[in-house]
Amino acid sequence: MTNVKKEGEVYRCTICGNVVKVKEVGGGELVCCGKPMDLQTG
Repeated sequence: MTNVKKEGEVYRCTICGNVVKVKEVGGGELVCCGKPMDLQTG
């Protein structure tokens, strides 16, 4: 489980390719297509 930790993090869905950039941290986990989204690094 990957919880949102800081503003500016980018997450991607490995199934459909949706990309989310965190604008405000509220905690919790980002989920898309029924699966947790992957934190992108680099």
